[in-house]
Amino acid sequence: MFSPDDILYEDNHLLVVNKHAGDLVQPDPSGEPALEDRIKAYIKTRDGKPGAVFLGVVHRIDRPVSGAVLFAKTSKALTRLNEMIRTGEIRKIYWAVTEQRPDPEQGELNHYILRDGKSNRSRACDAPKPEAKAARLRYRTAAASARYTLVEVELLTGRHHQIRAQLSKIGCPIKGDLKYGAKRSNPDGGISLHSRSVTFLHPVRREPLTVTAPVPEGDNLWDFFAGAAR
Repeated sequence: MFSPDDILYEDNHLLVVNKHAGDLVQPDPSGEPALEDRIKAYIKTRDGKPGAVFLGVVHRIDRPVSGAVLFAKTSKALTRLNEMIRTGEIRKIYWAVTEQRPDPEQGELNHYILRDGKSNRSRACDAPKPEAKAARLRYRTAAASARYTLVEVELLTGRHHQIRAQLSKIGCPIKGDLKYGAKRSNPDGGISLHSRSVTFLHPVRREPLTVTAPVPEGDNLWDFFAGAAR
């Protein structure tokens, strides 16, 4: 559930929020309250706005995923940030806790993502297939515990369930991600994938900006990896 403490960065043009696992970024057919609506309601009350609050979603992360989500507060910022997303000018780093250690420990994954809308699942394929989209990411092993590994991922394309599908494809399912091969679920129903940071040029001031999202509170494994990451 969103609270003002989840706001990581805000100015007149944009806002970055640390999303909780389980929260929807945007409304969907379920009709459940979404992060977008909660932030709008908060801004309307906080700033005493008489009319509608403008808030544009620049990028989305899956419902069971936590971490940094970028919103635009003006139409000018939204247009410019959308173009930066399209041209790959926004650097997105994720942390994934995996059940196996990648081999090799760092590298680049290139697959073709085939989405199945009925099951809301994606498959990472080695070769091109009809309707499949090229998917690329870079990864490195950042830390390890006795049972799990922290993998840092730089997302180079934005495909449906891309990180989840590609890491599963190389035998490294994300902790708690039953849909992609994890052995068991997490107690909170989320998965151990966290949008760690976003880096970009401010859409108006044109200054470099990096916003980093702290890992979920009250999770001993996340706390361990946050301290051990290199």
